[in-house]
Amino acid sequence: MPPSSLRVVYAFAREMHPKTTDVFIQYGTAGFRTKASLLEHVVYRMGLLAVLRSRVKNGRTIGIMITASHNLEPDNGVKLVDPDGEMLEGSWEEIATRLANVSDNDLESTTGEIIKQVNADMSLKASVFIGMDTRYTSPRLAAAAVHGVMALKGTAKEFGIVTTPMLHFCVKCRNDNTYGTPTEEGYYEKIVGAFKNICQKLPVVDKYNTTLYVDGANGVGGKKLNIIKKTLDGELDLVLYNLGGNGGKLNLNCGADYVKVSQKPPVGVEHAPFQRVASLDGDGDRLVYYYLDDKNEMHLLDGDRIAILLASYITELLKVCGTHLRLGLVQTAYANGASTRYITEDLKIPVTCVKTGVKHLHHAALAYDIGIYFEANGHGTVVYSEDAKNSIRKVADKGDTEQRKSAQLLLNFIDVTNETVGDAISDLFLVESVLRARGISVQDWEQQYTDLPCRQLKVTVQDRNAISTADAERQCTAPEGLQTKINELVSQYPSGRSFVRPSGTEDVVRVYAEADTQESADKLASEVAQAVFDLAGGVGKRPELPE
Repeated sequence: MPPSSLRVVYAFAREMHPKTTDVFIQYGTAGFRTKASLLEHVVYRMGLLAVLRSRVKNGRTIGIMITASHNLEPDNGVKLVDPDGEMLEGSWEEIATRLANVSDNDLESTTGEIIKQVNADMSLKASVFIGMDTRYTSPRLAAAAVHGVMALKGTAKEFGIVTTPMLHFCVKCRNDNTYGTPTEEGYYEKIVGAFKNICQKLPVVDKYNTTLYVDGANGVGGKKLNIIKKTLDGELDLVLYNLGGNGGKLNLNCGADYVKVSQKPPVGVEHAPFQRVASLDGDGDRLVYYYLDDKNEMHLLDGDRIAILLASYITELLKVCGTHLRLGLVQTAYANGASTRYITEDLKIPVTCVKTGVKHLHHAALAYDIGIYFEANGHGTVVYSEDAKNSIRKVADKGDTEQRKSAQLLLNFIDVTNETVGDAISDLFLVESVLRARGISVQDWEQQYTDLPCRQLKVTVQDRNAISTADAERQCTAPEGLQTKINELVSQYPSGRSFVRPSGTEDVVRVYAEADTQESADKLASEVAQAVFDLAGGVGKRPELPE
């Protein structure tokens, strides 16, 4: 592209998508995420960057997703999706941050520097898929992304309102046509179609109930399940709540993050005792289950429990198949200590602990033949190596009767799985497949092991970068003295454990604590929060101890 054409591009940017704020914004684990009013110039520039990324990848398709996931509606965000449907390569996060923050006057020279740095061949074609969530600010931001793509002569394809995992799926399929068809319909055809195949192989038995209540977080996931519901042929009766009507606000007192963090049921759902409920987050990439008992007490089944349910079932099928594949589970420090002990001591499955963030879990899971990764917040999936898939296909073709039956079931299970990223809809169908196969209720599922009571808090600080961690975020290395104080507090509680970590998107420090009783977990979390406030530059009101 000649320099004169580039000058027109940057003049257009200044006029149509000017940088109107000096607020520094950083590309974190979930891309850029902040108030929607601060994002238009950022999204335009990510359109530019997506074109460069596509050209560096020899014209393969890159994704841009407009979403702030589980954040409330005034926020929005943008993240890039790499050709295999994975998160943007880590080395490009700094490039994205630099491009987003330069002045309009420096945009031209900075883009030129990046083109040279990444050795982008500007003569190549570039392809970018763009999706968005249901926020009222998303269409305007998606238009800015399109303008950015077009400015550097890339080709943009808009998918409109889709879940984040649907866009990841479509990007993967566009670059690997053996994975599926790169459309929303192709997503339904593969994932929902495989679930229906499983249902045809597995009759409903014992205590499994085909009725499932769903909290859609007033977001895109519930809307897509409303489409899927009509195609399930009675195999699963979805009763949908929080679909965005009746004044319901996105993620407000509902959705997977609210349920997990507050440990309260969402508003807008009509509950029945012991009826299982699946709660999605706003963009459809997190899933937790819960139920209320006959005393109206909530029982949460989070990402840890979903991971263990899937891992134990896959292990059962592999045992029947007679295949010797290396299966492992990946967790973060947020995983409940009881779950880790159950996985390693009862199921005898190896566990890897990594830093928070899907990109870290996904990368670690790829080290196994079959890698299962879930954050406790319900974000996760299963990844299968090509060797694993080929081994299972071989058994499905040449094994004995029982081996073939289990291998064929496992192949369907693989097709239900969105391997590119955590996917609430895909994971919902995986969970329902296992509950159906075992003929168990949600209470039976819960009784696999007993969680340690836990509590999560957050502390607002002047600068989140004042906190540094090591050992998969389980140890705090700065500020000086904070880890010593945490150790001292933890030692006072039976089964006590606590850690702190900086948010990837805002100036807050997240506190996690668990102990033998809920009262102790609550008190430990509050005491650690006070230590963070005192030693790491807390702002606002100092955290109080529970009464």
